[in-house]
Amino acid sequence: MAPIQQQDAGNSVDLVEVKEIKEKTVVVKDGSLRQVIMVGGVNFSLKSDNEQNIITQGYQTFLNSIDFPLQIVIHSRKVNIEKYLESLMARKEVEPSPILQNQIEEYTKFVKGFVEQNAIMEKIFLVVVSFYPLSGLPGVSKSVSGFLPFLGKKKTPAGAGPASAQRAEEEERMFKENLAQLNQRVTQVTTGLLNIGLEATVLDDEQLVELFYNFYNPQTIERATAPDSRK
Repeated sequence: MAPIQQQDAGNSVDLVEVKEIKEKTVVVKDGSLRQVIMVGGVNFSLKSDNEQNIITQGYQTFLNSIDFPLQIVIHSRKVNIEKYLESLMARKEVEPSPILQNQIEEYTKFVKGFVEQNAIMEKIFLVVVSFYPLSGLPGVSKSVSGFLPFLGKKKTPAGAGPASAQRAEEEERMFKENLAQLNQRVTQVTTGLLNIGLEATVLDDEQLVELFYNFYNPQTIERATAPDSRK
């Protein structure tokens, strides 16, 4: 997956703190790194008292084992059912039975009308793991809540040109070292979540791009369905 390319769109690009996405990692402009874990939900209320106690105690143990900041994000968005409706109509076209054709058409009209009257929302649960290099540790004004900073515009120094080949090699070396530290944290988090009985998957480059597209374009229809945490 190619890194996100910044394009001239007025000053709006200054509001996006993401520099690039590579190797399942979000590289922020301040040099810090993020990886995003999608976590499968669990219907806690349907569990028995004993199961609820086990989950609660496991979650407490998980939190006590973490000595670095985490951000837990619950992201809600309207479900896009256009592809589902298209698949129903395609099924109708190949259905030989007139009765089933009529039932498919009626069902399609029902679903479309229901969604027009009632917004169908989908929730996804994300855990964001951060790593700050020593040269870019967050100050008092920075916190883990800065994962999605829409404010805090930064100015590019005048006359700054492209990095030399030597500097690029040094930056790549530092990235690899920092990524190794971040991967250790992510492994610890995913293992802890799996021990609770939750599915946990680190988002890849394409899924991260899709996620940020939806974050920054909440009023548009998603380009694709949400990444499946079971993959």
